[in-house]
Amino acid sequence: MDTLDSRRATVRTRIDTLRQAMARTGLAAVIVPSSDPHLSEYLPDRWKGREWLSGFTGSVGTLVVTREAAGVWVDSRYWTQAEVQLAGTGVDLMKLPGTASLAHIEWLATTLKRGDTVAVDGTVLALAAGRALETALTARGIRVRTDLDILSEVWPDRASLPIPPIYEHVPPYATIPRSAKLSAVREDMRKAAATHHFISTLDDIAWLTNLRGADVSYNPVFVAHLLLDARSARLFVADGKIENGLKARLAADGIEVAPYTQAAAALAALPPAATLLVDPRRAKRLAHRMRQ
Repeated sequence: MDTLDSRRATVRTRIDTLRQAMARTGLAAVIVPSSDPHLSEYLPDRWKGREWLSGFTGSVGTLVVTREAAGVWVDSRYWTQAEVQLAGTGVDLMKLPGTASLAHIEWLATTLKRGDTVAVDGTVLALAAGRALETALTARGIRVRTDLDILSEVWPDRASLPIPPIYEHVPPYATIPRSAKLSAVREDMRKAAATHHFISTLDDIAWLTNLRGADVSYNPVFVAHLLLDARSARLFVADGKIENGLKARLAADGIEVAPYTQAAAALAALPPAATLLVDPRRAKRLAHRMRQ
């Protein structure tokens, strides 16, 4: 078997494994977007599930797998590439007419039956896309699950969270202290009558905290969430990424370092009277789902 045939066989095996997991979980379909919980343009390896399952390496595309079919929806920038990489894998090329098309949702709405269930990892689903998905499918009697990350079950060597250390961005390159930046954000929170603000976009977090990292290709950012209130902040990052001296300097500016996996629990624990500010243009469904 040559390299190309081996790659195609690997994709077919992975799709079959996913379908077996779908059957155990009672799913009729799974959606795998090209996204992570941070709206990153360049994905850390942990969230390259669409590429791992389908073999399509383009930067944008949506994989949908049902019991009988599988397809990757891509716009015209990727048609030639996808045609070559998907050939012989059992995954079809689904051509999108434009970059903002939600044709995969329309396809699911007409392909699935009333009573079927579709799963997508809610932590990587954009707010607008999540609303469009639920609106279209629930109207057809199709259930949408966003509480299940089925990739964790079928991807045995899935990458962990990135581990490169986080370092400080200091003067003269950092011209504004993070304390001043935090104060400016809190003033806007006050104007919006928000008690808390949740940020997941990595460039925003890096700028606001005057920190840098090497978790994402081509960008000096790090994987994190940030939760602010009127006086303090919690920075959720993987364990071991921030050394003790930097932790102390962050604490002096009111920033507590917490484990990355505790972000959901922190949002769920907000008091009933809290008003959480989330920019829907800069947020994944993660924030919405954790507050339900």
